[in-house]
Amino acid sequence: MDDEPKTAAEMKEIRLNRKRAQDAEGIKAMAEIAAADVAIRKRTARLRALRLAKEAADLAKPIAAKAGPGRKKST
Repeated sequence: MDDEPKTAAEMKEIRLNRKRAQDAEGIKAMAEIAAADVAIRKRTARLRALRLAKEAADLAKPIAAKAGPGRKKST
C-alpha cells in the first residue's frame, strides 16, 4: 500500500466501496443459507415419507412367530 495521505473524499469513497462489498457478501451468504434450508426441508420430507411408508407396511403384515428348533423337555 502507498503511504500517501488520502483526502477526505478519497477516504469516503474507500469506505463506501467497502460497505458495498460487505453488503453484497451478506446478501450472497443469506441466499446460500436459504438454499441450504430448502434442501434440508426437502430431504427431511422425503425421509419422513419413506419412514411412514415403511411403518405402514410393517403394520400391514402380520408378525410371524419364529419356528426354529426349540429346547426339548427331558422327561
